[in-house]
Amino acid sequence: MKKIYYHKLIRDRIPDVIRKKGARYVIKKLSAKRFEVELLKKVGEEATGLLSAKNKHELTSELADIHEVLETIRKYKKIKPSCLRDELKKNMKRKGGFKKRLYLEWAEDNGYRTNERTYKK
Repeated sequence: MKKIYYHKLIRDRIPDVIRKKGARYVIKKLSAKRFEVELLKKVGEEATGLLSAKNKHELTSELADIHEVLETIRKYKKIKPSCLRDELKKNMKRKGGFKKRLYLEWAEDNGYRTNERTYKK
């Protein structure tokens, strides 16, 4: 049988799913530091799934996956839910939400930086 190399963090029951289908696999347990790195990468992986969601059910499933990864990170880093709520409030006050559906085409360089890469058109 052909091997597919994933090299990614998986959920705890995935080995059972693979085994039940009669396939072989190799897994390893990650160190604490590597687990943290892979969790952060997993957020990006799960978020890209939103783009391929074709209906409300698939979208809901992808959102649940993202939520699970974020909750795991929060717990792993020992961030209290109240601290997260406080930061959400601060961000809303400082940056606002998305109700206005604004899309930034460009802005002059005034030193402000987002988390995004800069793309030239």
